[in-house]
Amino acid sequence: MRRNEPLAQPIQIGTKTAQNRFVINAMECCDSDAQGNPTEKTYERYTNLFTGGAGAVVLEAITVGYENRSREFQLSIEPHNQKPLEQFVAGMRKVNPEPLFIFQLTHSGELSHTAFSRRVCVKPLPGFGGDVLSEEDVDRIIGQFVLSAKIAHDAGADGVDLKFCHGYLGSQILRPYNDRKWKYGGPWENRRRFAFDMIEKVTAAVNDKNFLIGSKVSFWEGFPGGQGSAGPDTAIIDLTEPIDLIKGLEERGASFIIQSAGSPSITLALSQPDKAIPDQVYLHHTFQKAAKDVLKKAVLIGSAYSVFNQGNNKLQARNKEESTMFFWANKNIRDGVTDMIALGRQSLADPLLPGKYLEGREDEIKWCTACDNCIEFLIRQKNVGCATYNRPYTLSLQAIRKAEGDLREKRT
Repeated sequence: MRRNEPLAQPIQIGTKTAQNRFVINAMECCDSDAQGNPTEKTYERYTNLFTGGAGAVVLEAITVGYENRSREFQLSIEPHNQKPLEQFVAGMRKVNPEPLFIFQLTHSGELSHTAFSRRVCVKPLPGFGGDVLSEEDVDRIIGQFVLSAKIAHDAGADGVDLKFCHGYLGSQILRPYNDRKWKYGGPWENRRRFAFDMIEKVTAAVNDKNFLIGSKVSFWEGFPGGQGSAGPDTAIIDLTEPIDLIKGLEERGASFIIQSAGSPSITLALSQPDKAIPDQVYLHHTFQKAAKDVLKKAVLIGSAYSVFNQGNNKLQARNKEESTMFFWANKNIRDGVTDMIALGRQSLADPLLPGKYLEGREDEIKWCTACDNCIEFLIRQKNVGCATYNRPYTLSLQAIRKAEGDLREKRT
């Protein structure tokens, strides 16, 4: 048993306690029913995660408005979903009552898929765009987040993660590229109003000091005008705005911040470092330290640890044993870089990793190879799983690629 290492230590988040420093990141898997409710596949995935022994589990991006969503079979959190979500939370509590269960609330904005929903934006971004939102539209969307947070609370969740990352609506409003002259654009004081008004209204509406409220934030999106850049037409990193954002969220009651970076539709290898050139993983450590240094009580959860695996990576200038997930996670917690680590792709490869590590069964871990086949499923709007270790997904990926090859051959 590993009782003395940093990863094994409990930590208080708000008024609640996570039993260890492992967090399961929000990973969309496209397996809701037609009304956005959990299905048998959803139950199977989360049963594995709750069995896995992590201190906290973040429910994948669950849309506050089904009319604007990026996945055809995306989980939804509207009034008609409340009873199924109550049953879902109760089911997971029966599996394991210990992990904190946090719902990630999202609105897709310009990443909404036009095949089955309405694409909207705050300022058309080349390659994306959509119907331009008015101030009244954004006020209504904030109201959707507030209602969804109340539903999450009433369904039994421990808290909500207001998604301000990865190119979704929160990012679109907060990024410097949003230089429109309107209530939510131009100067930083206008753009941050979206996030600050939202957390204040969520806190007031839920009115429960034991309900955790936090946010996942992209500290640098990696393209001109993205979050964490110095202006609307430059990609130069300037963390002034992301740091002010998390400080303001904490001042307004946020009990945790999940650090992230990138916008997967544009800068995927920044969001989740690529196995061929994984070096951007160290940028995440830089962003984590910058966040940790300014937070007073809010817990900082760091991302992008999957690419390290057990040291079988292409990172240079390090001995293998000092280039592993567990080495860097324990070191960064010990050194005050982060408080917890969030696992994304690795949680698909082996949802039982936290328990295996804590029980000294590290040799049983199925390590993520960062092949990103899971991302291919997501892009293709298919049920998402690990094609490396889960045979049904291996066969599914083979069938998808064969069908695509047959179609190309037919066209030629």
